[in-house]
Amino acid sequence: MKPDDAVARISQQQLDVSRETLERLEAYAALLMKWNQKINLVSPAILPELWTRHILDSAQVFKFFPESPKSLCDIGSGGGLPGMILAILAQEKEPELTTTFLESDRRKCAFLQTVAAQLALKTEIRSERIESAEPVGADVVSARALAPLPKYPSWSSWFWRPFSLRFDKCVCKLEE
Repeated sequence: MKPDDAVARISQQQLDVSRETLERLEAYAALLMKWNQKINLVSPAILPELWTRHILDSAQVFKFFPESPKSLCDIGSGGGLPGMILAILAQEKEPELTTTFLESDRRKCAFLQTVAAQLALKTEIRSERIESAEPVGADVVSARALAPLPKYPSWSSWFWRPFSLRFDKCVCKLEE
């Protein structure tokens, strides 16, 4: 058993996912490690902590989703964290969910397209800058390590479905 396999098995229990979903998460992790050798998707120094630092951290967002969401927009997607993890979880838990990824780096878009194709995920991958992108009208907007926290509300609000914001489950403290 590889060291990350033990973490993955524990993760399956923490996430309460099927064996098939865990296999998709493992496939994503393998692709990320392979592509990371050529494209800087995540810091190589933290690859040994991929499951705890990236996958589980990204997956915890799923519990804050509104009931029966139809669309997710992941802005500044990079290596697909958290959006790709959420799309993988949605295949089992919210199969109607479609995920849109906004990423300006075409190489990272190629990675996202490869993952989406190999895992048969319902996605749209757009290679464009957030500032010039058309609104998506998503039920959920995600981002991670994109910009300083005070910028998130203004950037992400452009992509939300009007009047669908839910703050009852989320507590955020913005400091300048």
